[in-house]
Amino acid sequence: MTGGSRGIGAAVARDLGRDFHVYVGATSEESAQVVAQALPSADVFVADLSYEQSIAEAVERLRSRAEGKFQLDALVHSAGIAPMKTVEEATWQDWEQIFRINLFGVAELTKQLLPELRENHGTIVAINSGSGFHSGEYSALYSGSKFALRAFTDALREEERGDVRVSSVHPGRVDTEMQVKLQEQLGNHNYEGSKYVRPESIAAAVRLALTTTHEAMVEEISVRPVVT
Repeated sequence: MTGGSRGIGAAVARDLGRDFHVYVGATSEESAQVVAQALPSADVFVADLSYEQSIAEAVERLRSRAEGKFQLDALVHSAGIAPMKTVEEATWQDWEQIFRINLFGVAELTKQLLPELRENHGTIVAINSGSGFHSGEYSALYSGSKFALRAFTDALREEERGDVRVSSVHPGRVDTEMQVKLQEQLGNHNYEGSKYVRPESIAAAVRLALTTTHEAMVEEISVRPVVT
C-alpha cells in the first residue's frame, strides 16, 4: 500500500496488519519502518510516486526480495497531496505535481503490479475523496486530480472485471494531519478533530472492499462525517 506512513494510510496498514502481510509504502524507508515495525508481519516499499523510474525500481526490489514467487492479493493507493489554491494562484508546476502523485503514480504502479494481481484475482482499492464527486473554491487542483482518479478506477474496473476487483473509497473530511493543514489554509484555527471521520473508519471501508467474498465487488464507498 502507498501512503502508509501517516494519516489514513497508517490506519489502513495497522488494520490490515492484523491478518495480512503488509508492504508499507512511503517516500522514505525511515517513515515506512516506523509503521512496519509495529505490525505483526510487514515490509517496506519505498518509492517517489511522481517518477516512473522510481516506481519501476521499487517494484523490482519487491520482486527480488520475495522468497520464490512474489504473491500479491491487494493494492491500496493511499498516497496523495492536497494543495489549496485558486485557479489564478495555481502554477503549471502545481498542476503537474498533483497529477503526477495523485494520478500518474497510481496508474503506473497499478500497471506494474497487474500481473501478480491478475494471477491472484486480487483487489485494488483507491482512496479517493468526496472531492472526487464535486468541486468548489480552492479545490480545482485537488478535485481535478480526484475526478481523474475516479475516471481511472471506473475504466480499470471494467477492463479487469472478472480478473481483478477495483474499489474506490471516497472519504469526507478525516481527522488527519493533512486535514489540520487544510483547515488552517481555509482560516479555521479552532480545529476540532472529533467533528471529522476517524481514519480507522476509512480503514474499515478498505477492509470491507478487500474481504468481501469472491463473487461480489464493492465498487464505490462514500464515508462522510455525521455532522457536516
